[in-house]
Amino acid sequence: MHDSIAVAMSGGVDSSVAAWLLRQQGEQAVGVTMRLFVPEDLAPGQREQCHILEDLQDARTVAGQLGIPHHTLDLSGLFREQVMEPFVQAYEQGRTPNPCVTCNRTIKFGALLEVAGQLGCGRLATGHYARTERDTGSGRVLLKRAVHPEKDQSYVLYSLTQEQLSRSRFPLGGLSKEEIRAIAARQGFGNAEKKESQDICFIPDGDYAAFLRRYMGREYPPGPFLDQNGRRLGTHEGIVSYTVGQRRGLGISSEGRLYVKELRPEDNAVVLSDNAALFTRVLTADRLNLIPTDSLSSPIRA
Repeated sequence: MHDSIAVAMSGGVDSSVAAWLLRQQGEQAVGVTMRLFVPEDLAPGQREQCHILEDLQDARTVAGQLGIPHHTLDLSGLFREQVMEPFVQAYEQGRTPNPCVTCNRTIKFGALLEVAGQLGCGRLATGHYARTERDTGSGRVLLKRAVHPEKDQSYVLYSLTQEQLSRSRFPLGGLSKEEIRAIAARQGFGNAEKKESQDICFIPDGDYAAFLRRYMGREYPPGPFLDQNGRRLGTHEGIVSYTVGQRRGLGISSEGRLYVKELRPEDNAVVLSDNAALFTRVLTADRLNLIPTDSLSSPIRA
C-alpha cells in the first residue's frame, strides 16, 4: 500500500502548512522529521544558534494538531558522508558548493523518499516554494518556479531525477509567505511567526571558515592576494574564507572596488580584479540535469 504521502516536517511554518494543505485535500499524510546532524558537530559558538530539539518538538506538536502520525529519522551518518564531507572538500579545492542541492538529491529526495516507501508512502511532500507539472507531449515531469519569484526555491531542486520529481509534491508553490503565515495563525500553529533560517543548517551563524577549521581540526594558512598580473596586493586570512565574486571583508585598500576573481589552492593565492574582469562568455559545467529531456540534440537558451 502506497496511498499515504510523507511530509518532511522541519518544525518550520512552511512544512507545517504544507502538511495542513494536504490534509485539506483529503490526503493520508505522515509527518517525518530528519535528524541530520548532532550539536557536537558544531563549533561551541554555533551550538547556541542551533535549535534541533526545539524544531523537532514544533514538528511533533503540529503533527499532533493535525492528527497525523509523526516519525523522527536519524540520517546523520548519511548526511555527514553525502553532504558535509563533500562540502568541506569543495571549499578546500577553491569552489563554493551549495549543500542544499546535494542534500535534496541524496538525502531528502533520496534516503528519505526510500524510508517513506517503507512507511507505506509512495510520495513525499515538502515546504519548498516550487511547482511540478507533467508535460503532455513528452510525459516528463517539469520543475517550475514558484508563483512568487521572491521565495522561489526551484534552483535547489534542479538535480532531482524524473523518478524523484514524479513522487514529489510541493503544496506551497502558488502561495506567498504572508498567506502561509496567515494560514498557520488561523490554525493556531505555535510556529506561525517563527523566524526563517537563511543559513546552511549545520552552519547556523554563517561562519563557514570557523566551521571548516573545527570540522577538519586544522588551520588554513594566510597567503597572497594577487592582481591578475601576479602582483601582490596584500595577505589573505586563509583560502576557505573567500568565495568568487566576494567584495566585502577583503581588507584591501585600492582606488576602485576589488572582487575575488579566482581561488588557487595549489599556491594558496586569492586573485582579485575589478568588476568588469569577473565576467566571462564561457563556462565549464558538469553534472547537468536536463529536466525536459534526456539529452540535447541542438543548442538551448538557459
